[in-house]
Amino acid sequence: MNIWSDKRVVLTLDAGGTNFVFSAIKSGEEIVEPIRKPSNADCLDQCLKNVIDGFQEVLNILEEKPVAISFAFPGPADYKNGIIGDLPNLPAFRGGIALGPMLKEHFNMPVFINNDGDLFAYGEALGGVLPEINKRLKLANSPKRYRNLVGVTLGTGFGGGLVHNDELFTGDNSIATEVWLTSSRVFPERFAEEGISTRAIQREFLERASGKYANELMPKDVYDIAMDANNADQKAALESFSIFGKCLGDSLANILTITDGIAVLGGGLTGAHDLYMPAALEEMNGKYHTASGEDLPRLVQKVYNIDNESEFEEFAADQSKEIAIPGTDKTIKYDPNPRLAVCSSKLGASKAIGIGAYAFALKNL
Repeated sequence: MNIWSDKRVVLTLDAGGTNFVFSAIKSGEEIVEPIRKPSNADCLDQCLKNVIDGFQEVLNILEEKPVAISFAFPGPADYKNGIIGDLPNLPAFRGGIALGPMLKEHFNMPVFINNDGDLFAYGEALGGVLPEINKRLKLANSPKRYRNLVGVTLGTGFGGGLVHNDELFTGDNSIATEVWLTSSRVFPERFAEEGISTRAIQREFLERASGKYANELMPKDVYDIAMDANNADQKAALESFSIFGKCLGDSLANILTITDGIAVLGGGLTGAHDLYMPAALEEMNGKYHTASGEDLPRLVQKVYNIDNESEFEEFAADQSKEIAIPGTDKTIKYDPNPRLAVCSSKLGASKAIGIGAYAFALKNL
């Protein structure tokens, strides 16, 4: 599906615990100035009114009639049926609210709601990292092409989505790829998000720092300390990002074992990838051990950080060789080196989610 040549218009919403941001997308691009409304997270009537008013205000300025409404909304939710469940950041929705059916009745058009991690992955698969990687591989005369992608978002929480062959994998209960609940080899008694989140960097830094810092210290502050050779707590800051990277690498290794696809990172913490990616790559390309002490690769595939141009060149290089077909005088090409790539989003999480919402609506109409 080529989203860039499709002329249909879809209404979108970026839903957060504080603000709702409404927009419209055509051919993969926003075509209006986004409209912001407070979420009114504690008052259901006002919250629902703001949702309707926001979409109506976008409709009022559009010159073309949209074909659908499609957006990301926090879970847990029965996304297929448009029913939002008990949300920690939006308490007004507790008990289950039929948001999708309400909007469908009010605006008389199809409504699609999904998890933000799912739509991030879908946007990157159709209009971001995946087509870009395959384009670069073609230009490099590589025979490799990729059809599977896992997208993870790094920020307040740890979210994810999975796409296979242009199809978003949502699961039977609309809760596939809940990566935040996977286990952690670094902290076996905790779930993955406890090591891969804003609070994880804050916690690990404050436990190691000798200076006095506010508990509200943000990862950007820790990053600045890590980059300051004159700061007495530089080592503590560097270690907090290294632990974050080890946890991320552990979780990605488990996911890639199952998905065997490209991994793309999005969200606010991608800005610090230079500090945590070395530890993440070391974990993914590290070793496991048998009970008898034998070393085995953590993954069958080698993972390359293709944000690094030299690693992309090695990733893209044709590593195949000719081998004989037994009993014949013929040969066949064989690549003995399975490989995968991890990289940061070039679209940014918000734009990728918008493109994912747009593409999901068009795919399902």
